Amino acid sequence: MATILIVDDSASLRQVVSIALKGAGYSVIEACDGKDALSKLDGQKINLIVSDVNMPNMDGITFVKEAKKLPAYKFTPVIMLTTEAGESMKQAGQAAGAKAWVVKPFKPDQMLAAVSKLVAA
Repeated sequence: MATILIVDDSASLRQVVSIALKGAGYSVIEACDGKDALSKLDGQKINLIVSDVNMPNMDGITFVKEAKKLPAYKFTPVIMLTTEAGESMKQAGQAAGAKAWVVKPFKPDQMLAAVSKLVAA
């Protein structure tokens, strides 16, 4: 079973994503911001990270850059799940290492399609 780390400062959004992912058979770990998420990257196998961009303490782009510095997570695919639809923000996300960009509000099916593609990769 693949394990997915969800990083978002909105508890309700984490819950929606978590329910969708668990329903599709994934194991889920939740973090409330980039700092919290980094503390969970402790060597355990994580197959995919789904991260918001705008969060307190550490934003999603900074978190992805930091996560990619860790040897165990260098190749872990990342989906940015955010209200940000701007091209410059998408480019910053891609430069940091994000593989996909899903704009909120999102349809769970749309997110699960992106997840299954990246987890299988």
